[in-house]
Amino acid sequence: MTSFNPPPGRQVPQQANPSWMGQVRPRDYRPAPEAGRSAAPGGQPAYAVALPARSSAGMAALTLGGGILAFFSLFLVLPFVLENTGPAGFVVGFIASLLPLASVLLAVRYIDRWEPEPKRLLFFAFGWGALVSIAVTMLIQPFFSLAAGPASGLDYRTFAVTVQAPVVEEFAKSLGLLLLLLFARKQFDGPVDGIVFAFTVAGGFAFTENILYFGRAIAESSAPGADLAVIFFLRGVMSPFAHAIFTGTTGLILGLAARRWHSGLALLAFPVGLVPAMLLHSGWNSMGRDFLAQYILVQVPIFLLAVLVVVLLRVAERRLTRQRLLEYAAAGWLTPQEVAMMSTPAGRRSALRWAGSVGRRPQMKALLHAATRLAFTRQRILSGRDVAAHQLDEQHQLGELLRLREAVLR
Repeated sequence: MTSFNPPPGRQVPQQANPSWMGQVRPRDYRPAPEAGRSAAPGGQPAYAVALPARSSAGMAALTLGGGILAFFSLFLVLPFVLENTGPAGFVVGFIASLLPLASVLLAVRYIDRWEPEPKRLLFFAFGWGALVSIAVTMLIQPFFSLAAGPASGLDYRTFAVTVQAPVVEEFAKSLGLLLLLLFARKQFDGPVDGIVFAFTVAGGFAFTENILYFGRAIAESSAPGADLAVIFFLRGVMSPFAHAIFTGTTGLILGLAARRWHSGLALLAFPVGLVPAMLLHSGWNSMGRDFLAQYILVQVPIFLLAVLVVVLLRVAERRLTRQRLLEYAAAGWLTPQEVAMMSTPAGRRSALRWAGSVGRRPQMKALLHAATRLAFTRQRILSGRDVAAHQLDEQHQLGELLRLREAVLR
């Protein structure tokens, strides 16, 4: 398949690398196609190309397979949870678990606002965490205990808490991230995507685990109200993001690997990403009598560091979006004013307010999302991977952008 753009230049414009995220190598740089010039077979201008939106067979297989796995996992997980909590404990645990889950999902929404991931992939991630990863953990733990327990030299409780749980649980959760990376690589192409998917998987896992812990406090305690309050404070107030941070490190590393995509690098990044997740998980589970001191001196700084990483990633993502859209502006597709509107939080808020005042907020929201998708498609082109396929996506998205802009301004 031939490239629609001119041959890559030898020099990368200085402004093409606005941040550490999305660095462009000279051999991969391609100017944006010029508006109005023939950029497609048959001499048609790029914006006239009517390419149908192509559904990804890999993504369809992933979501279908994930749904099937979640359905069958339910028959393993639900009886186990009910056996340990009883019906009353399950109901109370389920309701109480919604609160920490809501905090994680709100964080996911905040992180994912700039370039929203497809909802069906987020449903896959949550289903994997809440059901499939729990089932995988239940199936693997006995074998891991038999294989590694005696060799560790630890008593069973210490081994189960500090070794078995971190290793097996992080592997089970992160397996879903690896599948997302392999089968939905257009949507999983950077560290922000990795964190979004990881937080969603971990949120689902913690949701089911919290039902178990909260339900047990009801079913097994002589003072269920007091015990539930203590456990809820520890898990729902002090550490609702614990699993998200653990698995988020794996998602971050897989996302960084996805920037320079090829299968071998992804498979190598998977065990590398598991190491910090397992260590953080083990460190959390190892806190004992000096729990409060370790929480303040170790866990709180880790949480603040995670917040800082997310903020820096969002800033880098916005800068990258602005630069890629400026390249389309230089080629005649957009005006500098439109780029400012589409690539800054203030510009987007102002645009949505105006669109809402004239009854076109849905069209404006679609336009902003289309512009962000286009910017990230250009980044994929400049990454040097699957260039021809992404250039076809670029042609379709440029046409879509023009149609949406016309719908907003009509």
